[in-house]
Amino acid sequence: MTTTSTAAPKQNGVRVGVQRLGTFLSGMIMPNIAAFIAWGFITMLFIPAGFFGADSPFGWHWAPVAEIIGGGGDSALINWPGAMTALTEGEGGNFQGYVGLVGAMVTYLLPLLIANTAGRLVYGERGGVVATIATMGVIVGTNIPMFLGAMIMGPLAAWITKQMDRLWDGKIRPGFEMLVNNFSAGILGMILAIAGFFAFGPVMLGISTVLGAAVDWLVTLQLLPLVSIIVEPAKVLFLNNAINHGVFTPLGIEQATENGKSILFLIEANPGPGLGLLLAFTFFGVGAAKASAPGAAIIQFFGGIHEIYFPYALSKPTTILALIAGGAAGVTTNMLLGGGLGFPAAPGSIIAVTAAAIGGGVWNLVVVYLSVIIAAVVTFLITAVILRASRKRDLAAEGDTFGAAIAQTEANKGKKSEHLSNLAASAAAGGTAAAATSATATATAPIQNIVFACDAGMGSSAMGASVLRNKLKKAGIEDIKVTNQAIANLDGTADLVITQQQLTDRAKGKSPNSIHVSVDNFMNAPQYEEVVEMVREQKESGE
Repeated sequence: MTTTSTAAPKQNGVRVGVQRLGTFLSGMIMPNIAAFIAWGFITMLFIPAGFFGADSPFGWHWAPVAEIIGGGGDSALINWPGAMTALTEGEGGNFQGYVGLVGAMVTYLLPLLIANTAGRLVYGERGGVVATIATMGVIVGTNIPMFLGAMIMGPLAAWITKQMDRLWDGKIRPGFEMLVNNFSAGILGMILAIAGFFAFGPVMLGISTVLGAAVDWLVTLQLLPLVSIIVEPAKVLFLNNAINHGVFTPLGIEQATENGKSILFLIEANPGPGLGLLLAFTFFGVGAAKASAPGAAIIQFFGGIHEIYFPYALSKPTTILALIAGGAAGVTTNMLLGGGLGFPAAPGSIIAVTAAAIGGGVWNLVVVYLSVIIAAVVTFLITAVILRASRKRDLAAEGDTFGAAIAQTEANKGKKSEHLSNLAASAAAGGTAAAATSATATATAPIQNIVFACDAGMGSSAMGASVLRNKLKKAGIEDIKVTNQAIANLDGTADLVITQQQLTDRAKGKSPNSIHVSVDNFMNAPQYEEVVEMVREQKESGE
């Protein structure tokens, strides 16, 4: 099977490197988001200020609060038959020394899940086991949740395991493989755990303290909104996962553990700026950008797939200034009024934001909603001014660019296509023509496995896979496997890989023998019609 050479812009080496780092960081966090959400809900419900806590305004003290939050607790106040009677001590059933679910999850479960996932990314199951053992030493060697420690020790321990196995690869006598593998991993895990306890843990504690102090300094001087100057441009360059999961999530969890919520969870995940941008394109955009923006706004705001608005910003780079202003306005609102989330909002949907904010009480929810609205309004107004100022020029360029693109695509297909009218906004620097250029390639083998790949492998790629799956079904083609995954997980088995333009080069490096199709927007790219046509023609020709 030959590899197509699609019209994708040349990638900047530094940016690709940062994207790869972001993919690896998100690869450690994203598969475990469900655990973060579970911990967040448990915290929201059962800490003293939670819905069922001792300080709850509802007075629902019948819940098993003492057992869940840990520490003391009078079982006489708990109407829970058979509640942990084996752990009670003395008169009144005081739960002395019980660790509790809230603290145990944030201290042990979440960091160990991250470490295991990181180890598996580097060296499979064997790397995951050693990474988990080593990270346990880091955890017990500190007195704060060790998320950063897990994100460093996990992959490091797996890499060391990989290098160790290379020393005697192919040199073990038959029959002794299991013995050598198990003992070597166990001994290495022990050594790394001890090293983590005495050396690595204190170092990570110092780093966490410095980072936490830096955030506190920004908050104290009311400079935290300036972070949006970095965050918003980085997002549209597909560096959002590196920022959110590599920095904000671990620091935010530490803040949430102490304060019950964190403003850091809303710096990158706030859906307001993206909503404001898309609404501005809806009312003041031109051509395909205007036509597709309303649907994109719904997907972005309620589905939480922020990547869908990136092409709109890239098609008009000056709108990134509007995103910065909107993001800063949202951060300022939360900073001044004390808004925050109890756990990461992933994906950044208003639904997930609501669930993560409601535990802080009605006022906190109002503040969070206000931050989203203000961010959307500020972004909308500035983007509207930008679009109105260049409307005449955009109308002329839109007609020429899209006309040429549609003609080229139809020429490649050999027939007219009504779907081309739904083409979404294109990328900057001549990306409109490039995005619509045909992605059809000649395959030397039947296409049976199509993979949509994005940075994290969950949001936009899942949406694109669903869209193409439905198109294939409408065309009467139901025996083609269409899946989505992270670029880092591509293993070269896909017959055809579909990625957004700025990620295609990385996908080619992971799966060089696949057909690669670059699209500008996963929602309704014209290349999908070409892929369907390619598959149909193969089936008709009996290939």
